[in-house]
Amino acid sequence: MVDPRHKTGCESGCQNGCRGLCCTKIENFGVTFGKNEILKDVNLHIHCGELTALIGPNGAGKSTLLKAVLGEIKHKGELKFLDAKGVRNGHPLIGYVPQHLSFDITTPTSVLDLFMASRSRLPAWLCNTKKIRQRVTESLEKVKAAHLINRRLGALSGGELQRVLLALALDPIPDLLLLDEPVSGIDQNGMELFYNTVSELRQNYDLSIILVSHDLDLVLKYADRVVLINGTVLCNGSPQQVFKDETLLKTFGMSWYKGHKGGVG
Repeated sequence: MVDPRHKTGCESGCQNGCRGLCCTKIENFGVTFGKNEILKDVNLHIHCGELTALIGPNGAGKSTLLKAVLGEIKHKGELKFLDAKGVRNGHPLIGYVPQHLSFDITTPTSVLDLFMASRSRLPAWLCNTKKIRQRVTESLEKVKAAHLINRRLGALSGGELQRVLLALALDPIPDLLLLDEPVSGIDQNGMELFYNTVSELRQNYDLSIILVSHDLDLVLKYADRVVLINGTVLCNGSPQQVFKDETLLKTFGMSWYKGHKGGVG
């Protein structure tokens, strides 16, 4: 429980206990496509230093919510950021890692080229390559991928590419990091390396993270908070609370519950 005598950052308006003092508030989000209401009355507090996992069936609106937060699709509601001391309030700086990056695998484009193209409107040959290279190296070091700086994008494994995209999302360090099924199709070793890296980053930089995932095992292992969503928020709490909720059982079925009953207590 937050001590009401210390009302700084999100504490002044947050009823949930939180690890950090800053938070991003998603208030009354709604998305409608034509006559179809995809999301309705979504309210979430995403706390700094915590990984919040969005789970739900296909078509539940999880990725749609991320796109709304990014401002890529029209939506109702407000997105607010409050820092620990109330110095910077407003819209959060957002980093985003998509599920896939579509590109021609035969392209000669390197990891360095990708960063240069993302960080400057000028042609690469007009940029200060030495200065940019140093910055890119520092960004890649955060995700244990500095050795990939000259590698062609098409030569990267799935796990390597996602770590490069993670490094790109962290340049500069955001207030809110969005991960949209970032390990889909990645082998077990790459998956564990990615999530271990994310866990270290969360602790080192006190990041607020929203993760969309269908892998409930990973959610149980890495998430601080879990949100079950299907058009609206059905359940919100710690992994232990949500994974014991009857709503989750109805959503994912008895077979999953029996296989994990001993691991959610």
